Amino acid sequence: MDFALDTFRWLTDPTNHSGPNGIPVRLWEHVQVSFLALFLATLLALPIGLLIGHTGRGEFFAVSVANIGRALPSFGILGIVFPLTLGVLPGFGYYPTLIALFLLAIPPILTNAYVGVQNVDRETVEAARGMGMSGRQVLAKLEVPLAAPLIVAGLRTSAVAVVATATLGAVAAGPGLGRFIIDGFVTRNLAKAAGGAVLVAVLAILTELAFGLLERSLTPRTSSQGRRRTPRAGGIATPETA
Repeated sequence: MDFALDTFRWLTDPTNHSGPNGIPVRLWEHVQVSFLALFLATLLALPIGLLIGHTGRGEFFAVSVANIGRALPSFGILGIVFPLTLGVLPGFGYYPTLIALFLLAIPPILTNAYVGVQNVDRETVEAARGMGMSGRQVLAKLEVPLAAPLIVAGLRTSAVAVVATATLGAVAAGPGLGRFIIDGFVTRNLAKAAGGAVLVAVLAILTELAFGLLERSLTPRTSSQGRRRTPRAGGIATPETA
């Protein structure tokens, strides 16, 4: 009970809400690096996933990326990226953290975009082609809208993983709320460490809820559960869900 009270006091202490190491600054750093990593990963992975799902070419690549993404631990990615970028890029811990989060976010986005487009009913696609629609029009006006819930589910998975994993960047002197956790353990201020963990958890939950609402708004309300189930693609690359 005392520990929980100490954590609450740390979170509400006005001195922890000001200065370059205050909660608002660290929270902004965490959100900024997480959003940028997710944005860059989306720019790269989403078009590739849509193209693979639309053309059916490069399926082995999509499956390989998905399997590699599942196999590599988050901390392992950071451990690989940090020494490779040390002394090469400015911002001691910022860019290793950004690159690691970027790589972490790619597999769910790529996989869900590919599986979502691939699982659009082929008869519907052929009917659209028979009406004179070009391949680009079929993708933009038919396949992407129908695959949108699954695409957003991939973004949701990546976003939550990135927000949670950004905490590990503090080990490499990266930005964000993880600094409170690391500094708290170093100085034996457990209330500070627990407060940082609470802030990360709340941010991850809010991210999950926001993308969950977006996904639900895009899901056709045709089934009894208001949710479409998507079959496995080739039995290997399955859509990511948060």
